[in-house]
Amino acid sequence: MLTGAMTALITPFKEGKVDLKTYEELIKRQIKNGIDVVVPVGTTGESATLTHDEHRECIEVAAAVCKESKAKVLAGAGSNATAEAVGLAKFAQKAGADGILCVTPYYNKPTQEGLYQHYKAIAASVEIPVMLYNVPGRTGVDLLPETVFRLFDEVGSIYGIKEASGSMERVVALSMGRPDLVIVSGEDAITYPIMANGGQGNISVTANLLPDRVSECIHAAMRGDYPAAKAVSDSLYPINKALFLESNPIPIKAAMYLAGLLDTLEYRLPLTMPGKETMKQLETMLQLYDIKGF
Repeated sequence: MLTGAMTALITPFKEGKVDLKTYEELIKRQIKNGIDVVVPVGTTGESATLTHDEHRECIEVAAAVCKESKAKVLAGAGSNATAEAVGLAKFAQKAGADGILCVTPYYNKPTQEGLYQHYKAIAASVEIPVMLYNVPGRTGVDLLPETVFRLFDEVGSIYGIKEASGSMERVVALSMGRPDLVIVSGEDAITYPIMANGGQGNISVTANLLPDRVSECIHAAMRGDYPAAKAVSDSLYPINKALFLESNPIPIKAAMYLAGLLDTLEYRLPLTMPGKETMKQLETMLQLYDIKGF
């Protein structure tokens, strides 16, 4: 089971193409600064605008880099088409990923039965662990606790959920309903309360910028030192808030560029450059933190 401090990796671009060299260096930086698991090609990795070949290349690079370390790879393998998600899951396993992260199908708004069948088919296609990913604000569909429980009970390889509904009540319902279900935070701002309620990690946007601080917070919580975890969490609140001034991953890539972690600042349409006020606020926030380089 993949748990702990996990980073939702950004995907760097240079002249319109995925910058795999920088991507490799960013992953090495994550490992160097205490991150347990890297998560390529998720929402933060702009997976919605990557080609299938680019998606696969990112998984391959992450697996190759992490193979030389203790860090693991939880590869994004979601789609609104079940057959496509199955194909990505199979590729991730073959490439050496340690598990897959599957977002709920977006746009087509399946029923709860459709969600169950979707995840069951994906899990049946691979032998590595599967983490569900619920982010209704992005996908337009909510994976309800009853469906999560059904999947957890009936599909052995489905071990946990990245819960990004923003609802602590949902986290409580999930943890009470199935105490053995691994719940990880999908929102940096509420990672500490989720950990204090039995969470077993996070998949963090902020960790792209501050992997050392995010891993410190998560590891403190996992060893039961909640005062220390809260202190770090509180210190990260300003940057956690600033990184969602605009749609993710616009602010995090801008912050990394300002911090010297990216040579170029590029997005794929329909994502665009951040506004002047966002850049100004990010510059102010960055002055509060010691950003570790390569």
